[in-house]
Amino acid sequence: MSYPDLVPELQPWIKGVRGRLVANQPLSEITWFRVGGPAQLFFQPADEQDLAFFLKNLPREIRVTVIGLGSNLLIRDGGLDGVVIRLSAKGFGSVEVLDNHRLRVGTALPDVKVAAAAAEAGIDGLTFYRGIPGGIGGALYMNAGCYGTETRERMVELRAVTREGEIVTLSNADLGYRYRKSNGPRGAVFTSAVYEGFPGNPEEILGRMREITEKRESSQPTKARTGGSTFKNPEGQSSWKLIDEAGCRGLTVGGAQVSELHCNFLLNLGDATALDIETLGETVRNRVRARHGIDLKWEIRRMGHFVPGLDVREFLDGDVFVGQV
Repeated sequence: MSYPDLVPELQPWIKGVRGRLVANQPLSEITWFRVGGPAQLFFQPADEQDLAFFLKNLPREIRVTVIGLGSNLLIRDGGLDGVVIRLSAKGFGSVEVLDNHRLRVGTALPDVKVAAAAAEAGIDGLTFYRGIPGGIGGALYMNAGCYGTETRERMVELRAVTREGEIVTLSNADLGYRYRKSNGPRGAVFTSAVYEGFPGNPEEILGRMREITEKRESSQPTKARTGGSTFKNPEGQSSWKLIDEAGCRGLTVGGAQVSELHCNFLLNLGDATALDIETLGETVRNRVRARHGIDLKWEIRRMGHFVPGLDVREFLDGDVFVGQV
């Protein structure tokens, strides 16, 4: 499917935009699941000022969606109307070492590169980012964490561009962090952040990062088409264990499968659609509720439109449901 081209509606001010604009960009090309429909208008700003100019002039009635590296994301087969913004490494991927064991990083930078930059500078406390796929923008938005540390414990402040095109600085408290969630200004696009660690030995830090890498590769399907950890851990429980006990290890729907290596990962075996993956996820949720009485909550962000007539009902009434609701 495709959407009407928005660019003609945005004349003449759109001529002042310096970044990349693409109508009907297939989002399956940039998500780790490799599924999803098109973006009506895809925008990669040249820099922070270009982003601010664009948002200031964009009519308020046009929807804006921001995506990062696409690791923790499921975009439905009908795609996204309005504008999809994705920051580029060229414009938003810098790293700067500051005083007091701090780093300023661009939000398009992969998490692993932040961990590596901190290690090289002798800054400890950011090794957990070695175990998180994706980019810093998503980590800030979702309060990503693993191995006992969360983003909110290290983030000092961040810069963002509001939906009105204003460049603002937000403190840690402004984000209202909770488990896998933030509550910053609605529609704001994070552009950079300052992190604070503590003194450490580079070789020791790099050694721990290697241990994290080995642990991930032995226990998670890191080389597969996956969105990472699918469901949040209920308090005092592990989602993977609940899923396994509900008999879902290796379960398939169409071209999607529950990983046999780690049950909290869903895989695109090669020809899955977003419909297959979301249907499989809801099937898992249904089985876990039936077995344990626990309602798993999605950690992966799901967004976009279903193809007409091919919807997925939340908490399926039965093992598999594909059809109109």
